[in-house]
Amino acid sequence: MPKSVVIAEDEAIVRLDLREILEEEGYEVVGETGRGDEAVELVREHRPDLVILDIKMPGMDGLAAAKAINAERRSAVLILTAFSQRDLIEQARDAGALAYLVKPFQKEELLPAIEVALGRYAEMQALEAENATLSEDKRGLEDQLETRRWIDRAKGRLMDDHAMTEANAFAFIQQSAMNRRATMREVAREIVEGTLLPDETPEP
Repeated sequence: MPKSVVIAEDEAIVRLDLREILEEEGYEVVGETGRGDEAVELVREHRPDLVILDIKMPGMDGLAAAKAINAERRSAVLILTAFSQRDLIEQARDAGALAYLVKPFQKEELLPAIEVALGRYAEMQALEAENATLSEDKRGLEDQLETRRWIDRAKGRLMDDHAMTEANAFAFIQQSAMNRRATMREVAREIVEGTLLPDETPEP
């Protein structure tokens, strides 16, 4: 099944460019709008795999829309911005954006950003599924943040030391956890500490 996308961008020409690139690459554009508030409604209606949000939009800006969408865990969020200031990027991340892209952009920049957003959203879902299987006393926010920190460190080590992509690094962590009947945090800690390496075959 093709990945579905909602585009929220107030410049019509940019929306058209995005649609053309996405459809050429096999994505299905299920909704378009130039308003942030309408973007939230389109995401609720269509539940797309990805929503692309411009930061500056009428009705509701992209940061507020991203926060609303992220709160409902409905879609991966990719933020578009004409500005690359660090504080704006940090605001986008805090609002739930999983990747961002500075305009004007090229097709060669858009597609990897989409894959990053989709990959990180899949990670979030996997972590939430794992958390749901743990006992109530292990579901606190701080525990989830600590798990995320260990996994990010482990991914960084796999990417730096073993030339893995971010997606492959997470897949290795997830598969190793399943094989060992361990949590992803436990596996991530082993990777960071150097006791589990990708060329090892994790024992069930």
